Amino acid sequence: MAAIYSGIYLKLKSARTSWEDKLKLARFAWISHQCVLPNKEQVLLDWVSHALVSYYNKKLELEDEVVEKLWAYLDNVIHSRRLQNLLKSGKTIGLSFSIAQVINERLSEACSQKTQQNIGTVLSCSSGILSTPSLSIIYTAKCELLVDLLSKLSKLACQQLASDDTVGSQVFSVLQLTFTQYLLIQRQQTNPNRVFGQVTSHLLQPCLLLRHLLTVRSWTQADDNHVRQHLSREIRNQVETLLQAALFQPELFSSYREELLPEQELQVKKKGALKSLLLPVNTVQTKLGSGFCEPALHGAVVAGSVSLLYKLFLDSYCKAENHLVCFHMLSRLFGCLRLPGLQQGVRDDLLSPADWSTELLALEQLLNLVLSSDIYNVASDRIRHKEIQFGFYRKLAQMLLSHSQASIPAWFRCLKLLMSLNHLIVEPDLDDLVASAWIDAEVSEPRTKKPQEALINTMFQTYSKLRQFPRLFEEVLTVICRPAADELRLPVFSAGLTVKLRECLLELPSNQILDILCLFVEKCQTLIIPAVEGSADMALKLLSVSSVLHAFLFNMRSLDDVTPSPVVLRTQSLLAQMQKGIIQPLMELLQAPRREEEKSDLWLRKASDSAFLLVYTWVEVDTLFGVSCSKYVSPAAEIAGAVTASAARHWGIAAFLSGVKEKCWERVMELANSFPSTSKYCLELLTLQKMKMILMQTKADVQALQHAAAFILESGRSSMSRGESEPWDGDISAISDLTYPTAHWHLVISNLTILLPYISLKDVEYIANVLLETLVLAKAQEAATDQEPSISIGKISLGLMRSSFLPEMTILHCTFLTSLIHRFARVLPSAARDSVDLPLQQLSAGNIPWHEEILAHCRPHDLLEAPSENKLLKDELSLSWKTLEKVAQSLAKNGCPLILKESQLESCLGLLEITSLLKLDSLLPSDCTRFFLVLLSLLANTRASVSCSKLLLLKFLSTCFHLLRCLQAGRNANSVFKVFHASDVLEVVMTSQFTASKFFTDVLNVPVWAQYFQEVQAFLENFLQMIVERRQSVRLNLEKFMSFLVSCKPDAGAAKSKGWKNWNPAAGQLLLMAFTTLCHVVTVYLQQLPQKKLQSVDVLSALLEPVVLQMVRTVEHGLQSNTQNQPLPVAFIPSVTTLLKADLSHAVKKGWQKEPSGFLEQPRIKLYQKFYSQILRELPCAGDNLQFLQSALQFLAVFCSVPELYPGKETAITVVFAIKKLLAGPAVTTQVIQSIEMELTKVLVQLLGNCSAEEFYTIMRLVLQGLEMKNVWQQKAKEVLSAVTLTKLLLSCPLSGDKEKAFWFASPQIITALAMQTKEACQDQSLISTIVIPILETVAALLRQGEGVLLNPHHVALAFSILLTVPLDHLKTEDYSSVFHGVHEVLFSIVQCHPKVLLKAAPSFLNSFHRLVVSVMHEGRQKGDRGNADEFEVILKCAHLVERMYTHITAEMEDFTVFSAFIVAQYVTELQKVTLHPAVKKHLTEGIYHILDLCIERDIKFLNVSLPAGVREVFKDLYNDYNHYHKAKKQGEEKYTA
Repeated sequence: MAAIYSGIYLKLKSARTSWEDKLKLARFAWISHQCVLPNKEQVLLDWVSHALVSYYNKKLELEDEVVEKLWAYLDNVIHSRRLQNLLKSGKTIGLSFSIAQVINERLSEACSQKTQQNIGTVLSCSSGILSTPSLSIIYTAKCELLVDLLSKLSKLACQQLASDDTVGSQVFSVLQLTFTQYLLIQRQQTNPNRVFGQVTSHLLQPCLLLRHLLTVRSWTQADDNHVRQHLSREIRNQVETLLQAALFQPELFSSYREELLPEQELQVKKKGALKSLLLPVNTVQTKLGSGFCEPALHGAVVAGSVSLLYKLFLDSYCKAENHLVCFHMLSRLFGCLRLPGLQQGVRDDLLSPADWSTELLALEQLLNLVLSSDIYNVASDRIRHKEIQFGFYRKLAQMLLSHSQASIPAWFRCLKLLMSLNHLIVEPDLDDLVASAWIDAEVSEPRTKKPQEALINTMFQTYSKLRQFPRLFEEVLTVICRPAADELRLPVFSAGLTVKLRECLLELPSNQILDILCLFVEKCQTLIIPAVEGSADMALKLLSVSSVLHAFLFNMRSLDDVTPSPVVLRTQSLLAQMQKGIIQPLMELLQAPRREEEKSDLWLRKASDSAFLLVYTWVEVDTLFGVSCSKYVSPAAEIAGAVTASAARHWGIAAFLSGVKEKCWERVMELANSFPSTSKYCLELLTLQKMKMILMQTKADVQALQHAAAFILESGRSSMSRGESEPWDGDISAISDLTYPTAHWHLVISNLTILLPYISLKDVEYIANVLLETLVLAKAQEAATDQEPSISIGKISLGLMRSSFLPEMTILHCTFLTSLIHRFARVLPSAARDSVDLPLQQLSAGNIPWHEEILAHCRPHDLLEAPSENKLLKDELSLSWKTLEKVAQSLAKNGCPLILKESQLESCLGLLEITSLLKLDSLLPSDCTRFFLVLLSLLANTRASVSCSKLLLLKFLSTCFHLLRCLQAGRNANSVFKVFHASDVLEVVMTSQFTASKFFTDVLNVPVWAQYFQEVQAFLENFLQMIVERRQSVRLNLEKFMSFLVSCKPDAGAAKSKGWKNWNPAAGQLLLMAFTTLCHVVTVYLQQLPQKKLQSVDVLSALLEPVVLQMVRTVEHGLQSNTQNQPLPVAFIPSVTTLLKADLSHAVKKGWQKEPSGFLEQPRIKLYQKFYSQILRELPCAGDNLQFLQSALQFLAVFCSVPELYPGKETAITVVFAIKKLLAGPAVTTQVIQSIEMELTKVLVQLLGNCSAEEFYTIMRLVLQGLEMKNVWQQKAKEVLSAVTLTKLLLSCPLSGDKEKAFWFASPQIITALAMQTKEACQDQSLISTIVIPILETVAALLRQGEGVLLNPHHVALAFSILLTVPLDHLKTEDYSSVFHGVHEVLFSIVQCHPKVLLKAAPSFLNSFHRLVVSVMHEGRQKGDRGNADEFEVILKCAHLVERMYTHITAEMEDFTVFSAFIVAQYVTELQKVTLHPAVKKHLTEGIYHILDLCIERDIKFLNVSLPAGVREVFKDLYNDYNHYHKAKKQGEEKYTA
């Protein structure tokens, strides 16, 4: 046969053979063993390569189809397993260099044609070549070809990213592979100039464009997932690595230095030794400047690239002696941006807002790098370098301020960075900075507001530290007094800025603050007040100045008895000047009579706002100073003496302001009240202040308090009734028509404790109604407003509802409840609203005195009429309870239900959610009963329409039951039984739910059904518990409920009757649940009864028997209706568990002696055995169905407690085997195991407690089989997890006798197996969470339980081999936390339980613990803004564990003293390498201080001598802090210790 095919080579070479035949022959020759050719594989590769090269070199003419087939053949050969096997066996097969050139040309064509069709095969070929070492030599041996390939692939990738087409993975996979190959070659290159030339000539531009496009692309779901999540990030990293290694090699630094520092170059020339140096910076600049992409993209690509190149430059060359070179590099790279053109006078309208944003982001990144690398040293720059850097940054600041871009966040951040570098950079333009970045800046977006506030905060901090705060606010005042750029300026201080101002004012000397205030008061008095009348501009300036005065006076440190007298006198003088020079003239201006149309003038409104803001500020501050400082004499004291008797009696505000008469004050108040704004709000604040002042008197004027409280509520009533409002940021000076309602409501709610005792009942109802209205709106808008930092009406109302104060305000609490019930009644269908007999209408009747026992105390009583009043009160109370009884009776009759539409049901659900915010357990008896009846009527008297969403209805019912449970938990829960028999309640509830359940037959598997089911069960259990605990008519109530449940059975008596065909699964589950709950409550009660109460035991046992029989029947019917081979309904399992518990409990009470036939009927035993067999069948397949698993394991725990119940020859081994299969299932994760660990332990406790020694030996063999190494080698990781989990569970079970001996006899084998499994699992990252973490937990438990049992030190020391193997880096946060905790627990177990072993294995212990220390230091280093709050929380916990271990070593292990110096040396060596986050450092430092306590003087000397220079400095700082803080504190404590 071989001879037949030996002529194939000639046919392939022959011109007569058609190309189709040649390809067929070539394919056959490759796969056939019968074709014998010398060096066949190489021959065939050469043939196809030659054909392709000849075609592309125009030496051969072929059809396109044939060419594609030749490429496909080459691709198949390269990727064939045959070729890979031959290469592995050592055979030499190669490709020609010309094929690499052809591939590159083909990719070049694809780039130029801008189409990527039909190049998939070429890409596949290049991928195969690059991933096969013996073939990739055609690229690696000729670096130019690889560079060319990389360039072409980068351009292809850029085309794909720039297009609107979906991004596929092929180009990017090959590109990533090519990058990997090139980086390997690049490292081996010895000529840095050659590498630099290659990269700048061919790769720099495409790589920068590629990186930019990968960064800015808006990825979609259609794009390849692998590219989106992994390859894009990896390629970006490879681009950075390539550029770093090529452009910024250490050998090139001299070239950069010579080019960037021309004077240095001249010195070199003088010395002689002239070399032809590169001009690297010029080369890079030229490449960035030339058009290598579309003009629209060019600016953005350069902007993104400049910061990257500068970062790489600094990473390579940034040292203290190179800082000037680094600065010159900055100035050259900055020159590549478009911003320098603006410095030279080019018009800024050439840059669009998007361009500005891009350029400023690049500038921000450059300045960030300068700041973080500490390149700019102010002193060095001034002394040595003639302020060259300062000049550069100064021009930069001038350019930014002359081209203000207040809508772009990066503009503010750039200015902040310049301020951080040196405040003198912006000092000459401070007025422009204040104007354009603060006072005149129109900033409303939160993303811009945040950096603006950060910039202003930096200004505050800088000038505060320099003690030049007055200098800053001089400029602020100058800017405010300029003609405004816009008619309406934004407020000077936002809420965020006010907080920052407060922080600075608390640090400043009082005199500096008073300087600023005096400056503002004087300017206002001399410049603004005389010109304010009729001038809107001056009125706006006045408001700005007033807001600054208010902010300073409210946030400065208060005067007290320690304040120096000159400061007190100066403050008095300032307030007097404010009053006489500003407030009094303004009041005189405002009290002048005006026509109605004049009252709406802008200047008048703003002047009024300013006046009232200053009056309120003055009164509030004056009062506070008077209370807190005995040396302070109020400027109002003189006036107060001259106040008329009537003014003093009525506590008029005018009494405190000289020159303002009562009538004039009324005119001013009328003006302030005429429009909702700052003045109206300040008037309310002044009225509230008046109330506080009255309350501070020994005898309060109640009438004045009532007038004031009524005035405050009435003031905002019209604005609140309109229902239009906007969020408010808390700034008093910025209240508008739409923010006033929010400010007013905030004032009312936050001062309710003052207002409530003095307002009428109608006003209380008004507050309750508004509260409910706003809550309904807030619930609708909650998702939208949740993220806003501002105050909104909804947030205020929700805050009150969630506070602990509302239940204390009994009147409001009761009134709100009534308002809520009225709202429920309004939701009913319109026809029902007119029906007086409906339960909800009766419960919301307006003529019933529902809260008379509370409200009676609010009314003034005449002493003579007291007896008749008391009688009337009792009558009214009995009237409300009679109404409640009447409602209860109508509910028990189960009248005609109301049909609710979906919208009405949604409204009811919304109201129920608002109700859930109330503290229902604190309701009064009548309110508790009333609301119980409301909820009961919603359950019993309403039905959902057929079109209604079933899930919505389930949620509605669940919420009703949840609220009923909340009422049951209250102190007045028993008040319900005044109007309702307990059995009637249960009957009403269950009847309504059986009726509703017909809707739910097709939603039994959704989570909402499970939640509803649990809520009904919890309600029933709580209610039955209440019946039993009350001990009033217990038997009667339970018998009635039981007979009701028995009557609810859906069959006609016989199991085979036709009625069962109509079995409703939902109703069946509810009925079974009711039986189960009744059975469970009675069983638990029976078990808790003392032996003396035999009569009660007999009574309840007699009640239990029919319940149990009925349950059995219901379960059997339910199972019959369950389709064959279908899984068990989860609802049945708890029922059968309860049934079995009841049987066993009943048997124990009757004195049963472990004879099943004596206490259980045979059919009952069969039911349990059937359930047991079914559960064992389903258990391994349950996966992550937690509800089933928990119920099933609870049943097994009870079943296995009676070994006689096992069917046939089954034993405990059968159950353990099923559990082992469950734990090895594919869907079972460590999270699932944690969720069912408690149930598993209970099952194993019963199994091991009742099994024989032989059965236990078999169980141990099962565990040890799972720990065999073959499992992990055969990819059966879950088998190992199953065995490890079983081992951990066995350790939780109490063992004794032979079983205990057998376990500990096998323990060395177990720990050895665990060590080997860890070593193998650590090689695969995916097995860390699956195997390694459970092993660590098991080893810790094994060592703890093995105290005094594991006597061989070698077996304990094996744990160290596990700890030294486990990886602590490159882990996910949750895995890192678990691994760290696991390693720590193992170490802690050894320290606590095996101290003798520890001393012998000290090096292993120290190495293991040091790995934890190094790890937490690495993870806990400062990361700037890149940190994640959750991750940091984990690191902090780990640092705390390290501190704990250090402390434990010191306290418990005196013999470890010899190692203390070694531990400290390890610590400081690592500390020198990182900059720790302060919180992490605090924990670690506290820990190492305890180790230093063990060090003697000799150790300290040894460390000072032996540590390397840099580390020694770190140690000295640490030891100094130790002496200063820790040792001194310790000695102080010892002094007072007995």
